[in-house]
Amino acid sequence: MTGRLIAALSLIAGITLSAASWTPPRTPWGDPDLQGTWPGTAMMGVPLERPLQFGDKLLLSDEEFAARASQAQRQAAADNEEFPAPAPTAAAVLAGAGSGPPGHWGERGRPQRQTSLVVDPKDGRLPAMTPEGQKRTAAIPATLYYDNSGGGEFNGPEDLSVYDRCISRGLIGSMVAVGYNAGNQIVQGPGWVALRNEMIHETRLIPLDGRPHASSTIRSYMGDSRGRWDGPTLVVDTTNFNGRTGVGANGRAVYHSDALRVTERFTRTDADTIQYEAVIDDPKTWTRPFTIAFPLKREPGYGMFEYACHEGNYGLKNILSAARAADVPRR
Repeated sequence: MTGRLIAALSLIAGITLSAASWTPPRTPWGDPDLQGTWPGTAMMGVPLERPLQFGDKLLLSDEEFAARASQAQRQAAADNEEFPAPAPTAAAVLAGAGSGPPGHWGERGRPQRQTSLVVDPKDGRLPAMTPEGQKRTAAIPATLYYDNSGGGEFNGPEDLSVYDRCISRGLIGSMVAVGYNAGNQIVQGPGWVALRNEMIHETRLIPLDGRPHASSTIRSYMGDSRGRWDGPTLVVDTTNFNGRTGVGANGRAVYHSDALRVTERFTRTDADTIQYEAVIDDPKTWTRPFTIAFPLKREPGYGMFEYACHEGNYGLKNILSAARAADVPRR
């Protein structure tokens, strides 16, 4: 990682020279203490990929940030609407917007200077796809993507994404805040770290004892995680994905393959901040690895609610029942 990028990420996390010398607390058994609740809510307004007009600019200028803050105020006023909002634009959908309930049902985050979650490549965009990635992506049914309202065959639950079916958002999908319920909780024990994501009730149990990954024949939506300490930083290496989730938009914007490897770094930079970084490497899908990074802010009073997705999943039932109704010939 270049010095320029490190400096920029330091600004994102709000690290000052005094904070850089901050000594993180230790657990009773001597590990750096990352425990607590670290929701990603504040970053909800930051897109995965950088809008083209910002080029290589990772951080907004004062003038641009003021405009973003002003827009957030206008959005907050609009969210107090009494009636349902109109259907969002395609760009808003990829940022996590939805249609139906009033805007105040969701969460918007707080204005940020960061222009994209992708920080490497320097243009903040996903790398080019490999020929294999292009071919596989072209073969994925439209119904498995975030905005699946444009048609397609809804013959059964398997025609919708695993997020729509309340199964999983995948690893990166679970760490990137979208819409609501963006809680993250870290619990530690000797030789273990547990990382809990509020949506969709995921918990990764990460051993720190140097054991190898599970056999490559054992694959899952969240992969197989192994952790280690690099000074004050928790490094988590995850492999053995099943290739049925993706990056962005609750794991439904761009699908990865089963060759994905994710290397995450959790660094506590002050009492209330963890700098999160993930290097995403999938040689079957992209021509080079890319990195996302953003701060997670501690909120001791944050409520990690039960995400009772299956119990409230009227959308899946309604989509399939509407498709069956459409199958009946009109008289």
